[in-house]
Parts: sequence; structure tokens; C-alpha cells
Amino acid sequence: MGRHIRLEAGDGHALGGYLAEPAGEALGGVIVLQEIFGVNGHIRSICDRLATEGYAALAPALFDRIERDFESGYADEEVTHARGFIPKVDWDATLLDVEAAISALDDGKPKSVVGFCLGGSIAYLAAVRQKGLSASVCFYGGKIVAYADQPPLCPTQMHFGEQDHGIPMSDVETIRTKREDCEIHVYPAGHGFNCDERASYHAPSADLAWARTLAFLRAHARA
Repeated sequence: MGRHIRLEAGDGHALGGYLAEPAGEALGGVIVLQEIFGVNGHIRSICDRLATEGYAALAPALFDRIERDFESGYADEEVTHARGFIPKVDWDATLLDVEAAISALDDGKPKSVVGFCLGGSIAYLAAVRQKGLSASVCFYGGKIVAYADQPPLCPTQMHFGEQDHGIPMSDVETIRTKREDCEIHVYPAGHGFNCDERASYHAPSADLAWARTLAFLRAHARA
């Protein structure tokens, strides 16, 4: 359904992206922000699913600043390698890449972001810093708690797993306390529960979180 495209950030950096478009006129644009595994099959499938719901969905390759065209699966050695990218991420530069993706969908329709894992944290940071977004949906973003003192500029929804070993429930409660303006959901699942290619996939939680995501986008981010 989708196709690979090239983007250019405000600092001149060229990066890749995967764009899936609906059959008819788009209701809005959704920037899909990757996990540490790159714009892999799972992230492309999220874009494709959003396109079937009527959205133009674009996933920028956020690791192109570190290793161009990187993507991986979920075997132990792949996870270990992918985690090595985390300390190399330049958060300010990454937001330029998000802005490039938003600009690529500049058709006058509402724009939103949906992010997973690393992308969930970036989705919150974009909500805090990026003016003009209509909505932000953040799946298990471990760095959100570090920015929770900063209010988002758009309606924001979050999804966490209560069995997530990387995001303690104490962090989620801190976010709840500081961000009463955000919609926060917790599921009986672990980290990465939305990805049906991972051992941590939990179908009931994934289905409910996806339904809530679509309802949130319908309410805040469609023409």
C-alpha cells in the first residue's frame, strides 16, 4: 500500500520515510514515530492500517542520522544492537526530522503524531514543542516522565503496560499527577504490547489501545 520517499530536514539532513495514503481524500495526516527497530515491517504496517482508516500516514526514518536505512527484527542480538542507538539520539535534531515529515504532508489537513517506545517519547516531546499539531498519541514512552513538567500544546493520549520492566508504575503515576490534562491508559501487559511480532504482544491490550487511538484521532485530528 505504501511507498518509500525522501525527506529533508530544516538543517539540510536528508532522510528516508515510508508513506501510506488512503484510497480517497485524506481525513488528516499522521506522523508515525518508530521504535528503536527503525521503520521496519511493524511500523510500516501501522502506517498501512492508518491509511485504511482514511489518514495519510508517514513514518520518518529517525535513525538515518546514525545509520541510514536501519531496520531490524526482535531477536535478542537485534534488540541488543538496536538499544545501542538510544544514547546516540540527538533529540533536537530528531524533532527537525519530525517537522520534515509534517511539512511533507502539508495539505491543510490536521496533523498528528503517533509514536511507539522511543517514538512514544518523541511524540510527547513533539506535543510539547511543535506548534500546530492536532493530537499526539504516545505508546510506552520511557522518557515522557522526564518532560512531564512541560504541558503539551495539543490533546495528548498515552498508553502504558503495567508489567513494563522499563517504565515503572511510579513513573506513570508521576505523569498522571503532573499531567492531568492528558488521557492516560494502563494495560495488563508489558513493553511493546502493541507489536504482534514481539513476544510481549498482548492482543486484548493492543486491540483496546488501537481502538482508543482511532477514537482519539477522530475526535481531535481529522478534517
